[in-house]
Amino acid sequence: MRSLLWSAAALVWSTGMAGTAVQSAASEPRRPHIIFVLADDLGRGDLGCYGGALAPTPNIDRLAADGIRLAQYYAASPICSPSRCGLITGQFPAQWRITSYLQTRAGNRACQQADFLDPAAPSLPRALQQAGYKTAHFGKWHLGGGRDVDDPPPFAAYGYDEAAGTWESPEPHPDLTTADWVWSNEDKVKRWERTGFFVDRALDFIKRNRSSPCFVNVWLDDPHTPWVPGEDAAATPGKETRPRLRRVLVEIDRQIGRLRSGLQELGLDDSTLIIFTSDNGPLPTFDARRTAGLRGSKLS
Repeated sequence: MRSLLWSAAALVWSTGMAGTAVQSAASEPRRPHIIFVLADDLGRGDLGCYGGALAPTPNIDRLAADGIRLAQYYAASPICSPSRCGLITGQFPAQWRITSYLQTRAGNRACQQADFLDPAAPSLPRALQQAGYKTAHFGKWHLGGGRDVDDPPPFAAYGYDEAAGTWESPEPHPDLTTADWVWSNEDKVKRWERTGFFVDRALDFIKRNRSSPCFVNVWLDDPHTPWVPGEDAAATPGKETRPRLRRVLVEIDRQIGRLRSGLQELGLDDSTLIIFTSDNGPLPTFDARRTAGLRGSKLS
């Protein structure tokens, strides 16, 4: 299995990748499946392969050992929406009037920014779709939709054949959005089950479309706060402690292991490229332990 590990201080941090996959894929006789895992607010120091000791991450460490670990990349922005805009478009997010996290219409006006990513922008999934890929997005989007922004373009406008989004998306999945908010204890898929839900959807999509090359976003909610690693923590969200973070990181790592095992069961482990990264670095940093000593972090 081929893999690229773009971790919070490694890939977090790239703005110019959108055109490269299409060029390399077009020259290959059999184009690889591509799974793009984006962990929300992950820190470089959260991973063992970058020297972190907050939690054991053997599956992610193995992914790094089996592939390429990148360490000289920068995020398009130290906050969610513009960083994601850079990853999707391969361009500076300010060019598309996304300069902070997308929020209410009034909040977006105060930031002098758009309410959603313009579908006229370059799009990595659209470019791959036009090159013959089946495309899907499962997980957090945060490039339009949610709050009072009720007219964002659908996922299809950006080049996705299938999608299941969270609350801040044009098409939130009903099992994730019982309440009109980012998450709720009443959601059918609980906060601590979401990463597994996204992995399951990704594997199912690839299984159904395995005769074509597939590009799949698996964009996680974790380890963004609140850390709700299990039912015992659901009653007291907002207590952001190291033990809770440890449990969240262990679950992310377990699900990456499930993803790789699922690909092996499908016989696709040698024909799949996994890209693993974060959007903008960690918060809180726990005295820079989560940044592995680097001074930058989310909101820096």
